[in-house]
Amino acid sequence: MRRARGFTLLEVLIALVVLALSLGAVIQAAGDFTVNQAYLRDRTLAEWVARNQLAKLLLEGEWPSLGQKKGEAEMPLGDRDKGGRNWRWVVQVVQTPEEDLRRLDIEVFPLSGDGRSDDEPMATLSGFIGKPPA
Repeated sequence: MRRARGFTLLEVLIALVVLALSLGAVIQAAGDFTVNQAYLRDRTLAEWVARNQLAKLLLEGEWPSLGQKKGEAEMPLGDRDKGGRNWRWVVQVVQTPEEDLRRLDIEVFPLSGDGRSDDEPMATLSGFIGKPPA
């Protein structure tokens, strides 16, 4: 009588443990990728909001008054159903040593559904605006 060949129960159980551990690592890596992807998307949208506010201030052609301006924006525009978010922006206008030049510091915060935002800005941007000719 020939002895039957095959895997023992112990070998099968060890193979299943190795497979379970490796699949757990793959699932963890996929989850980390997804979280990172969402963070980078939000970071990009916040940068766009900041750049839009800077461009808007530069295109207005007005000499901005010193102090702070606040507002809200939606980005991407009109795409609330497909991941669009509301953002709160703060523009701080400060005088530079050059009399005809002002610095614009823009911070953008994510706005949650209840109107609150994080304490840490998602994006910051600085720019300069010159005094328009009289």
